[in-house]
Amino acid sequence: MELRQLQYFVKVARKQHVTQAAEELHVAQSAVSRQIHQLEEELGVPLFVQKGRNLQLTPVGKLFLGRAESILSELERAVMEVREFLDPEVGEIRIGFPHSLGIYLLPTVVAGFRQKHPNVKFRLRQGTYNSLIRDVVNGELDLAFISPFPERHEHVIGELLLQEELYAIVPEGHTLSDCGSIRLEQLKDESFVMFSEEYSLRNIVLEACAKAGFVPRIGFEGEETDTIRGLVAAGVGVSLLPEMALTEISQLQPAKVRVIEPLVTRSIGLIQRKGEKLPLVAEVFYGFLMEFFDRTK
Repeated sequence: MELRQLQYFVKVARKQHVTQAAEELHVAQSAVSRQIHQLEEELGVPLFVQKGRNLQLTPVGKLFLGRAESILSELERAVMEVREFLDPEVGEIRIGFPHSLGIYLLPTVVAGFRQKHPNVKFRLRQGTYNSLIRDVVNGELDLAFISPFPERHEHVIGELLLQEELYAIVPEGHTLSDCGSIRLEQLKDESFVMFSEEYSLRNIVLEACAKAGFVPRIGFEGEETDTIRGLVAAGVGVSLLPEMALTEISQLQPAKVRVIEPLVTRSIGLIQRKGEKLPLVAEVFYGFLMEFFDRTK
């Protein structure tokens, strides 16, 4: 069975006339009739019956038409996807990110890129450190923002984009809320609002507390920066959050205090699958990101 046979069959089924189908296909009527005949011989059933000057689908022909149209539609979609893959001005970029970068960084770079490339689409996926690496390795994402940046990994490569400082957040009216800066050990007796275990920010905070000489007492756990910020603002504890997660102003707003001893930072990078060429549109976006972060350094 050939693709041409399916195309001719669908066209005849829609026009209900061989001559009209041949005219639209820009081929001889005999070529269309021959392909339909060969298709019927291969299937072992008639697909059309003559009704006056027109052709009418048999019950089997109607059944086959649905499948044939589905096949041709999928093929057309596949061809379109390949063309989009090769065209940097259209197509889709599949990018992952941790929640803490979805508040400010991701919207900023996506909006900046779409000003220059308005026809490009983005498919966004939020995830944890391990899930983002997994999705890049499995080919479900083209690129992923990630923190901390894995400088060595068997299956992904990338670029370190920036180092971001983490700030202590405490409820308004807290004894440390008006301080310009503090030492982390000054929070050793506080109840901490922490990320759940699968989030990399949790380990960064735990390691910083260990450097300051204490193990934090965890009172609450959350999975999003907004939740943690809200709980701290409500007075249930203290925490450490990246600066970008504190840019948005909300009704429940904690006080932000710089930590100078030890200085707490996290690395943010961009990763892709090792040994695999990016789609052209994702490659253009990658170059845009490199220029964007070069300007911000």
